[in-house]
Amino acid sequence: MAFIKRKERSKERFSLLLLDLEEYYFEQHTVYHVTTSSAKKRKIRGSLKVCSKSIIFEPEDHVEPILKIPLRDCKKIEAVEEKDQNPFNESKPAGLTILCKQVYLIKENNVVAPYRVERGDSTFLFHLEVSSKTEDVVQTLLQLHRASCLDKLGDQTAMIAANLQSRLARTSFDKNSFQNVSEIPHMECEAEMVTPLVTNPGHVCITDQSLYFQPLNGYPEQVVRIELHRVKQIYKRRHGLRPLGLEVFCTENDFCSDIYLKFYKTSDRNDLYYYIATFLENHMVEHTAESYMLQWQRGHLSNYQYLLHLNNLADRSGNDLSQYPVFPWIIADYNSTELDMMNPATFRDLSKPVGALNKERLERLLSRYRDMPDPRFMYGSHYSSPGYVLFYLVRVAPEHMLCLQNGRYDNADRMFNSIGETWKNCLDGATDFKELIPDFYGNDPSFLLNCLSLDLGKRQGGSSVQDVVLPPWAADASDFLQKSQKALESQYVSEHLHEWIDLVFGFKQKGSEAVAAHNVFHPLTYEGGIDCDSIEDPNEKIAMLIQILEFGQTPTQLFTTPHPQRITPRFQSISRTPSVNTPLNELSPASTSEDSSFEDLTEETRRLAWNNIAKLKLMSTHKIHKEAVTGIAVTRTASSVFTTSQDSTLKMFSRESNGLQRSMSFSNMALSSCLMLPEDKAVVCSSWDNNVYFYSIPFGRRQDTLMGHDDAISKMCWKDNQLYTASWDSTVKVWQCDSADIANNKRCQFQLLAEFEHEAGVNTINLNPAGTLLVSGTKDGTVTIWDTSSSVQLHQVHCHSGKIHDVAFSPDSRHILSVGEDSCLKVIDVQTGMMISSVQADEEQRCFCWDGNTVLSGGQSGHLQVLDLLSNKVTTRIPGHSGAVTAMWMNEQCSTVITGGEDKQIIFWKLDC
Repeated sequence: MAFIKRKERSKERFSLLLLDLEEYYFEQHTVYHVTTSSAKKRKIRGSLKVCSKSIIFEPEDHVEPILKIPLRDCKKIEAVEEKDQNPFNESKPAGLTILCKQVYLIKENNVVAPYRVERGDSTFLFHLEVSSKTEDVVQTLLQLHRASCLDKLGDQTAMIAANLQSRLARTSFDKNSFQNVSEIPHMECEAEMVTPLVTNPGHVCITDQSLYFQPLNGYPEQVVRIELHRVKQIYKRRHGLRPLGLEVFCTENDFCSDIYLKFYKTSDRNDLYYYIATFLENHMVEHTAESYMLQWQRGHLSNYQYLLHLNNLADRSGNDLSQYPVFPWIIADYNSTELDMMNPATFRDLSKPVGALNKERLERLLSRYRDMPDPRFMYGSHYSSPGYVLFYLVRVAPEHMLCLQNGRYDNADRMFNSIGETWKNCLDGATDFKELIPDFYGNDPSFLLNCLSLDLGKRQGGSSVQDVVLPPWAADASDFLQKSQKALESQYVSEHLHEWIDLVFGFKQKGSEAVAAHNVFHPLTYEGGIDCDSIEDPNEKIAMLIQILEFGQTPTQLFTTPHPQRITPRFQSISRTPSVNTPLNELSPASTSEDSSFEDLTEETRRLAWNNIAKLKLMSTHKIHKEAVTGIAVTRTASSVFTTSQDSTLKMFSRESNGLQRSMSFSNMALSSCLMLPEDKAVVCSSWDNNVYFYSIPFGRRQDTLMGHDDAISKMCWKDNQLYTASWDSTVKVWQCDSADIANNKRCQFQLLAEFEHEAGVNTINLNPAGTLLVSGTKDGTVTIWDTSSSVQLHQVHCHSGKIHDVAFSPDSRHILSVGEDSCLKVIDVQTGMMISSVQADEEQRCFCWDGNTVLSGGQSGHLQVLDLLSNKVTTRIPGHSGAVTAMWMNEQCSTVITGGEDKQIIFWKLDC
């Protein structure tokens, strides 16, 4: 699969997988293995590998087996002197002899199979091709032998680690390996390259052009080079629950990196990370879980891609089997001949962990949990561990399985024989709670087929283990993967995947929410569950680390509040039960067959406009005010444009005559905003004098005044004969007023319907298109979401460090965007109140329009900018005003924009498609 490198599939027989777990390969020497049989002496040429816990001899003849001699089983290791007839000549070591209790024979006839063990005393004689090195090799082996024979594992590990550090200290990175003589080295340190089940020590060097790793042993190649300009992503990793790892990707949307390094010091890891990040700051974007969430919610990432990104961010790596990417069981039907994607019963309940899917088994587990002393846990095994990963991948990674299980395969009846049987055991088994791996949703079916003709044993019925038995609905392995992919991207899974994310990466991973969700695993599997560095006893510490690496690790927690649901508005819902995160007040109901073609056409027009918003062209500028423009309102025919200003006037500009037609003043204080009432009969203006003024367009005069607040009114909204007024007196008030009365020039009876209290002055408000929700932004940087029907506060998010200039719902009401004087743009999920994206702009943004993905905003410099929220990038800057842009209006088709600024001008813009 992805982690099985091409080199490992080559004809080279030796692999670091022949070593024990946590064992190092130090050096190799060309030798002759001298054997005697039937009085005939044979010399078999090959390579002798000196490892921290064993001696490995790899013959050049592939028919001969590889010999692995555990150092702990050696009785004698010594140099054999050459017999010289001349007594005056100094004797020379001719070779080394090893007497051992047992030896492993591996890859006999070059076939991958369980290791054959020969027990009983055996003597091996090796002649080094460079005989002068014999004594040094013997002394090295004796030292490692002493370490292997120590009683305590901690002492063994400490002695081997001292040997390793001594070797690293005596060597350094060979700068002759630089690709280019002009390269300038930035830093060098020691580290280990991590591959599944294996770590390989060596030296890291980074230059202004490349990242290098040079293995101490020269295996599998003398140097590994990564060109910095090819790097797409870098991730800090925890290794063994410690912050020591760094993974570098030169491809996106994959879980197989180009190199994974584990450092001995966190400071070295961090220095290297920040150097690469600084080098790449103009070439790559550092995505967060929230930014990926936004892309996924809006359909720009598939479910598969999103899960891969979350795994990456949560320290899951294809190079670390103890933290291999985890994917959910999706399909629950392995008996039918056809897979019905429209039937909810086809799918697994994603709101529950595997251990809670079977009610009877869960009751037994809960009974044990209640009687258990602290720290308590519900499940004694994890949903992801090296053993489970290789359970699925044994047919393509047999050497990994043999490495993990000391040269043996698992019992044939316990192997991955059938997908249906495996699912059934996950439902019913007393200790089996495993999830799946991404390979089940990939394109390579080889892990389901015994393409290597491996002898994996015979089952109780006498049948040999061959290909994995597929469900009846799958024609073959490729068809199984295609249908699994389709199921993962199905409507049901898209609607419920957030529930599984809550369990594995989110707020139900730990604490009381995990207990309530029956999602509690052994404490050792959680980050922060134990601090290995605080354990003083070296034996206990090593045992703990081994347990952590082999037992399984819970992903890093990415979300601490409920994960929002995916937006799937144009599909028919097939939900089994309503989601706990159903949209508030049915914000975005699915489109029905009653949707008119006109609405579809309008939507298509808007989409086309936003795709071309960067082509906005300045049509004309008009200086009609004496101070900054604060509000813009336009009649339905777009023939008249009304603007308010801090100069206390309301102006009427005629598009037909291209000139100013009227100028009205209601008080001697600034007007802060304006809006057009239905039927274009009246304009409503808010003022810093605490009042709201109603201006009759047909009669050309002030028609009514609402004295509604104790401080300046900052912003207004209108919906269905209700006026919403925001004020610096820390309130938003809702007034009943009949637009028909106003249109007919009648005095209006203002009735206060509701009052929303805030802790700071309210600077701006916005209604969602349905009028069911209101969002307010205050001077202290707080965004609050309100239910307008009940006047209940739904969410409050402190997201800006200064006052908020503008807020608005996305057209589908799923998200809110806010801009503030801290120069940040923040995206908030309406369902959960979670801040899911934060973009730091290069200047303060004052006002904006957006379609949920793309933002057109006006900044402090007077320029308009187009920002893509999905990539967090400013794509276009458009020169406009000579002072800050303070007001913005866009027509329904999104083809015309009008802006007002501190330069006292209004500018008309047209989309040039």
